[in-house]
Amino acid sequence: MPSLQSYSTFGLSVSCDSIESFTDVPSFLSLYNSIENRADSAVYILGGGSNSIFTEDFNGKILVNEIKGISHFDTETHHYLRVGAGENWHDFVTLCMKEKWYGFENLALIPGSVGASPIQNIGAYGREVNALIDNVECVFLETGEQVLLSNTDCQFGYRDSVFKHALANKVLITHVNFKLPKQYALETSYGELAALTEPTPEKVYSKVIEIRKSKLPDPSELGNAGSFFKNPVVRHSVYQAIADEYNSVPHFVVAQSADFSDTEQSQIKIPAAWLIDQAGFKGKTLNKVRCHPTQPLVLTNLGGATGSDVITMAKDIIASVQDQFGIKLEPEVRLLGSKGLISL
Repeated sequence: MPSLQSYSTFGLSVSCDSIESFTDVPSFLSLYNSIENRADSAVYILGGGSNSIFTEDFNGKILVNEIKGISHFDTETHHYLRVGAGENWHDFVTLCMKEKWYGFENLALIPGSVGASPIQNIGAYGREVNALIDNVECVFLETGEQVLLSNTDCQFGYRDSVFKHALANKVLITHVNFKLPKQYALETSYGELAALTEPTPEKVYSKVIEIRKSKLPDPSELGNAGSFFKNPVVRHSVYQAIADEYNSVPHFVVAQSADFSDTEQSQIKIPAAWLIDQAGFKGKTLNKVRCHPTQPLVLTNLGGATGSDVITMAKDIIASVQDQFGIKLEPEVRLLGSKGLISL
């Protein structure tokens, strides 16, 4: 059984029945349709492997998306980009900066592939990718039908999309089409970006990389899958109860009531990293899994970690945060067992 260790940035020592890659739709359909008894066989389509953790040997076939290619045209008002799902995300962002196709600067150094970006609706430092997606090209697995999903069709939400729900395990993303306005406002309200003087896209891009490198471990040096949990969005009353007990709770208003006097209807995002830190997990180690000491939102593989260790640590964090704050954290990563996706 081939090893999956190098196909997931968390780097657990697990294997699968077989691994094959594809570079276009015909080669994918050929591979997929050759699988006998697909209804009973586990199949998982993998991109960069930065958001998938295989917690045990996978009893099935892994298909690696290596569809590449970047094309561009522009109008007076916008840049339009068609990007293969197998392109590396940060390399793509870096190319856009070089070509002065601005808009992605806040999303620099996010690990993974372009095809994963709409699934997760990746975001960082005040910007989410859905604001820049025009449409997504997909293929239905069972029929081979190629479809174009509009931004609205994708049903984007916070770290969420239709690809996690109605279309989960039903389509392959082949290309993502982006629409970048030539005139737009830089997003510098988040954290250390607010301190930039005379900000430019290049300055934001460089600062985001600097921040991420200072706080986040490099997956090539220390196994990890980036942010393990989503930042919870709660009612104002939940936030207020926490703020009454803890000084200076970091928070961001993500939905304001139309009636500004009715603050109870507001939706407040509280950083999961702060909750995890307050619950005492920052720097904590369970066997070979560690809650990172500079960014507790990240769990790391110190070398030789097992899937059981990862699941145990994650469940302990979830239980402790819920017991202390009444908030249940949800994983941002995709956890896989022997037959496919699992939940905690």
